Amino acid sequence: MTPKNQRLTLAGLALAAVAGSSALALSGLKDQASFFYAPSDVAKQGLPLGRAVRLGGMVAGGSISRAADGVSIRFVVTDGQATTPVSFTGITPDLFRERSGVVAEGQFRPDGSFVATNLLAKHDERYMPPQVAGKMHETKTLRP
Repeated sequence: MTPKNQRLTLAGLALAAVAGSSALALSGLKDQASFFYAPSDVAKQGLPLGRAVRLGGMVAGGSISRAADGVSIRFVVTDGQATTPVSFTGITPDLFRERSGVVAEGQFRPDGSFVATNLLAKHDERYMPPQVAGKMHETKTLRP
């Protein structure tokens, strides 16, 4: 075999190895990927049944109801155009409240409701922890 053929064979094997490892990585991540939906997306596109998704929006005012067990809650997520009922069992984040942003990870039921396995509370971009806000006021200097 000539040196040119050896190089071409080696390059072909390297390319096949990279393609094979990429295919394995993508097939492994396929089940772990979580798609993001808003309630209006679900209303337009239909329910993505049987796979893990993220549902994002605002918690509708007056929609949070807590069960007697202390860890189960039901609430409604809205994006201003559509709403989706959500149920969750577990400890909610500290920032979780009505009229605040939330991302719920879980799955849709055939009846259109969403069963969350994890809640992520969101805050707006102007949020500042109280400790940082206090330090900023202490270090603020006035210009003459």
